[in-house]
Amino acid sequence: MMADDHKAVIAALAAVVDAGESAALATVISTDGSLPRHAGSKMLVYPDGRIVGTVGGGAMEAKVIESALQALRDGEASLQTYTLNNLTDGDPGICGGTAQIFIEPVLGAPHLLVIGAGHVGVALAQLGKWAGYYVTLCDDRAEFCNPEHAPDCDEYVVCPPSQVADYANISARTSVAAVTRGLPVDIDLIPALLATDAAYIGLIGSRRRWALTVRDLVAERGLTVDDLERIRAPIGLEIEAETPKEIAVSILAEIIMVRRGGTGQPMRYKPEEMRQKSAK
Repeated sequence: MMADDHKAVIAALAAVVDAGESAALATVISTDGSLPRHAGSKMLVYPDGRIVGTVGGGAMEAKVIESALQALRDGEASLQTYTLNNLTDGDPGICGGTAQIFIEPVLGAPHLLVIGAGHVGVALAQLGKWAGYYVTLCDDRAEFCNPEHAPDCDEYVVCPPSQVADYANISARTSVAAVTRGLPVDIDLIPALLATDAAYIGLIGSRRRWALTVRDLVAERGLTVDDLERIRAPIGLEIEAETPKEIAVSILAEIIMVRRGGTGQPMRYKPEEMRQKSAK
């Protein structure tokens, strides 16, 4: 790999990390046969498909870019093997060859989208920021959705909640907490959220409010009960939370549980169980 290309990739990667953004780094680990690039060659792939550097061009590079975009979606690194043997497909080799390429997602902070800038929404936004999330706060009331009312958010989006996907980036790394004002807002909001790739969608409210929401979404919006299985409502883990800050803890705990694959069960062992384990 040319030294200038290598420097460009490293500089671009550093910029991604400094900005808290995401990209995928593809590195040629080994090669066999005739290949235009060799071990150590690198390419950085942005979420929109743009690249810095190259791992050889042609059909192979297109496949690497596709794999890199998949790595950004699922957050998983992988070691891929590519064979160059078809010139009609754009493979740049003459005699053909095989390359092993390690594809590593470099992910920025997870994204928390809080819809509703009331007491619970502000508490949740601040707690999410403390926990290391990139926090977007959305509300249709400009007087509530601003740094003075809700300090330290990364992004403020003033729009009708149902239009939030038009103004905020909602990806597979986004957790959406809808702490809205009531049923009329939810009826328009939920279909819009279900059209996104959000990893978590939670809706605040009582069981009765959720039951009424389900009824109206099925009757008026044509959604099915299976569609609504993605929604976690009422939002949060059951810890008998009462204050806005306690409710925020309950919500963020569930978001972290879903993101990390936890169970939400207590981790406590009773003394007798510990005694039995230590005796084995």
